[in-house]
Amino acid sequence: MPRFRETVPIDDYVLDVLMRDLVGHDHQAAAFLVYLYLYRQAQQQKWRPVTASLRMVAEATGLSKSTAQIAVEKLRARQLIRSMKDYATAIPKYRILRHWRESA
Repeated sequence: MPRFRETVPIDDYVLDVLMRDLVGHDHQAAAFLVYLYLYRQAQQQKWRPVTASLRMVAEATGLSKSTAQIAVEKLRARQLIRSMKDYATAIPKYRILRHWRESA
């Protein structure tokens, strides 16, 4: 019996454009991994914001905490995610932004 039985539909844009852009052009493979992780979590939660600490993101992706932090900053700067906190020391909530799905 397979260990995982659920598939995750991923927008073509993520694999055809975003991967090449983040990994090839920006040399930020870690940002792409973090985006895929958050994308999956958001998809599971019906696109509601994902609550995840940097430690959780790092452990889930196999990255160091500092690399995960740099990746999150890169995704924020590229406007691929938005993060918010209820208060200064709260665990952040990340919203995946999919601008390519917006109508013109």
